[in-house]
Amino acid sequence: MTNADPSYRSRAPWWFNLAGHLLEPWLRIRRDPAEPASLLQGDAPVCYVIERDGFSDALILDRACREAGLPSPMQPLSFTRRRRSVFALARRDGWLFGRNRKRSPTEPFGQLVRALEGFPDRDIQIVPVSIYVGRAPTRESGWFSVLFSENWVMVGRFRRMLALLLNGRDTVVHFSAPVSLRTVLGEEGDVRPERFARKMARVMRTHFRRIRAAVIGPDLSHRRTVVDAVLNAEPVRAAIASTAAKENITYAKSWQRAHKMTMEIAADYSHPVVRSASFLLRNFWTKLYDGITMHHFDKARAAAPGYEVVYVPSHRSHADYLLLSYQLHDSGVVVPHIAAGVNLNLPLIGPFLRRGGAFFLRRSFKGNVLYSVVFNEYMAQLIDRGVPIEYFIEGGRSRTGRLLAPRAGLLAMTVRAFLRAPRRPVLFQPVYIGYEKLMEGKSYIGELSGKPKEKESLIGLLRGLGVLRQRYGHVALNFGEPIELTPLLDAASSNWRETTGDPNSKPEWLSSVVDQLAEKIQININRAADVNPINLLALALLSTPKHAMAENDLLAQLELLKALLEELPYSDRITLTPLAPDAIIAYGEQMNWITRVRHPLGDVLTLEGDQAVLLSYFRNNVLHLTAAAAWVACCFLNNRRMSRASILRLGRIIYPFIQSELFLPWDAEGFGTHLQATVDFFVRRGMLEAVGEGRVLERGPGQDDAAYQLRTIARSLIQAFERYYITIAALAKNGPHTITGAELENVCTLTAQRLSLLSEPLAPEFFDKALFRGFIQKLRERRVVWTDANGKLDYDSALEGMVRDARVILAREMRHAILKITGSEEKETPRAVAEAEQTPVAPEQPTEPPATMSTSEELHERHVAAEHHEHERASTNKEHTP
Repeated sequence: MTNADPSYRSRAPWWFNLAGHLLEPWLRIRRDPAEPASLLQGDAPVCYVIERDGFSDALILDRACREAGLPSPMQPLSFTRRRRSVFALARRDGWLFGRNRKRSPTEPFGQLVRALEGFPDRDIQIVPVSIYVGRAPTRESGWFSVLFSENWVMVGRFRRMLALLLNGRDTVVHFSAPVSLRTVLGEEGDVRPERFARKMARVMRTHFRRIRAAVIGPDLSHRRTVVDAVLNAEPVRAAIASTAAKENITYAKSWQRAHKMTMEIAADYSHPVVRSASFLLRNFWTKLYDGITMHHFDKARAAAPGYEVVYVPSHRSHADYLLLSYQLHDSGVVVPHIAAGVNLNLPLIGPFLRRGGAFFLRRSFKGNVLYSVVFNEYMAQLIDRGVPIEYFIEGGRSRTGRLLAPRAGLLAMTVRAFLRAPRRPVLFQPVYIGYEKLMEGKSYIGELSGKPKEKESLIGLLRGLGVLRQRYGHVALNFGEPIELTPLLDAASSNWRETTGDPNSKPEWLSSVVDQLAEKIQININRAADVNPINLLALALLSTPKHAMAENDLLAQLELLKALLEELPYSDRITLTPLAPDAIIAYGEQMNWITRVRHPLGDVLTLEGDQAVLLSYFRNNVLHLTAAAAWVACCFLNNRRMSRASILRLGRIIYPFIQSELFLPWDAEGFGTHLQATVDFFVRRGMLEAVGEGRVLERGPGQDDAAYQLRTIARSLIQAFERYYITIAALAKNGPHTITGAELENVCTLTAQRLSLLSEPLAPEFFDKALFRGFIQKLRERRVVWTDANGKLDYDSALEGMVRDARVILAREMRHAILKITGSEEKETPRAVAEAEQTPVAPEQPTEPPATMSTSEELHERHVAAEHHEHERASTNKEHTP
């Protein structure tokens, strides 16, 4: 139903009016304002200006004017030569498949200005009209309708027709206040018509962009709004010129290369695509997962206003990209732009990801200065515009389940972009993503076992669709404590603000700030871990020699692990499954992780085939949560008694290495406090007994249940100490000034592989080269190992102390197996062996603080150990060695 003016005369051709009648059932117009006739001034002729040239827009405008009682846009414009009272700022070349291009400003504004010159007493009212067919739709809109909703792209005729059929009943026609052309000419003075026309066209384009942003949201299509800004930036122009001079090519050719790089990088965010993807993903997640849960999201949302938010999640699956974006969008938060490897820019998949906000980067910028400058500038443009960003600082997906050592390239770009224009403070939001089963699990096993990484391809993706027939349990997204950049900068330099404005500025303190930020992000991700039933089963079962436990033992171990995490909380953002131990076992069977073997004397739960290797991934997700408990338990693997002071002293020595590997949150003092609390927990549980006024701790005999539980906890971390011993044994075997760091990494990896084949349960992360690299790097940082002038490794005498300390933790059989493979010799007297393995005192490290245990305490401990030496030897013969 319309309120058309009966005196209205369209003056349009018959075919135009016929098309209007055919379109009428599909169209419902809402005018803004509701009575635009009140905007007109006097009786001056009206000329409408629309944003784009289109047959459907002309039909919509004609109907809107008829319903509002406004002059027809299809009638001739009086005293001018124009046949219609409407024109568009952009027109199309050709009728059916032409492309949009901007109309020359001398045509039509120039015509109107020249018409006014001939009639000095006349005026023309310019009325800008914005037409939107299906604005940003509601969450209840159908996904197909969303795909064809209004956006910032000038679409073709076929797409516009579909938009009218699907969304025509949600059409908005916005009339702006008219502009008196005579008045504007008077304000400009005596100007040439061509110059005035160019200015009017520029003003109109700005006006339409502002109205469109207010109606459907800001323009996030960076291929139009950011590419030009990147290429016009001074650092990029300088790099283009430098490349042209260096390679002896023209500036235009070098510019084309930079433009191609920018187009390869830039996202092409599309709200309709994001909304459509959300509909598709909702069904996809329902088929794939049993549920997706977010924890602490309200805290993250409350912290975000006023900040440029950078999401920094853990990276364990290709699903990470989609899961976080989907959950944020579903919660009403703007979807971030995601840094994705260029290997994902596949046919069909790449354009879809790009329109979902993905921007692509190459794995390495080395040797390509122009690409590096272009990418840096693109990142700076995103941050300057306040666009939320997401990237994975691990560089790639973790194949072991542990957080990888951070690659701080994107962090450094972010910090430098903020320093260049610190208009909006930056907030880094860590996110822990936890799974109960991974789609990529088997491929990870192959890669860790030495198989080459399979290159991503469309064929490989289609081949891998078979995994979608499985169920993958629950997924948890835990939002960690956010990290503000500004306080880190304030702590690094009080005058950091003086370095702003210079895109090439690299202050001396920048590198340390970036490293500190990267470590803090990884720590906060780990402090937001989700402990699911599969994590707990992995911690328990993988710590047994045959990856099998009697049901009663497994129930007791699960109860112990839950009690440990509840009574000694790692942080206030850790989440723990509410399931009881028996329900955890039932869930593991339901998920086909564990197998029940029936037996008259009691059922046994075991892992079959590759399940043990796959499950090690989920143990490693939460290994950091039990690191302190595992260290205390390790001290009693080969010792019945040990003083508190020795546990703390050795813990301080080993802590920097496990802290670096597992991103633990404490400083040395805090770790000592946590060790004390852990010891007290074991004493309360009856797993350790405090004797000698609490200064000496004693465990039960090897066949005791408490000793069995201690050994199970200890074995979750023992492989780390075995890797450390492999490294120092290999270094000692080769001697100083004979081997490089890379050669040592290779020797250690081969040794660990060999040891795994001979005696260790199959665990690919045991011989992960990255873990050896991290340990060697930490030895360098602590000046235990360093590189000489020839690039060879030299080491301090403290390395010998570490060898002696290893005797307290590692069984003699394991040490001898490692030494045999490396070809080293362990020179020790029977007395030294007895003292190392039966007494709890290890020699001091030269670089560490003195032990807190007095000489009298040491003598007392040795005396107690000697008294029980024979009993201990008998009991340890019944125990399993690690």
